Amino acid sequence: MQIQSIHHVSLNVTDLERSRAFYRDILGLQEIARPKFNFPGAWFGLPSGQHLHLIVHGAPNSRSEQGIDTKSGHFAVRTASFSAALEYLRAKGYNESAGERDPRSMRVQPHATAGFPQIYILDPDGNIIEINAERLD
Repeated sequence: MQIQSIHHVSLNVTDLERSRAFYRDILGLQEIARPKFNFPGAWFGLPSGQHLHLIVHGAPNSRSEQGIDTKSGHFAVRTASFSAALEYLRAKGYNESAGERDPRSMRVQPHATAGFPQIYILDPDGNIIEINAERLD
């Protein structure tokens, strides 16, 4: 078997419209057609061809009250400009000084051990999202 790429990441959400708004209005993803499954959800396309699938699940995410833990399961997206991403998130109300459980909290690591700058935020259900760039600009 030869893996070519990750096709999609699937996340459980509790409120589909709230999550749609977050992934559309905060992350700027484009919603795409979704098959008529027997459960609610939404699909978003990424410019690279991968998908993000949201699946409504009645039980809250076990992470929903834990804040940002960069060692917990998460998915990462790459942006062309770290500084532009940081400025954009701040304009949307995200703040490094916000409390751990504040929905607009973000963790900024310009000199991360990984070797590339990182920003971590939470979606409305507590799913962790890493936004990174190739280099600090």
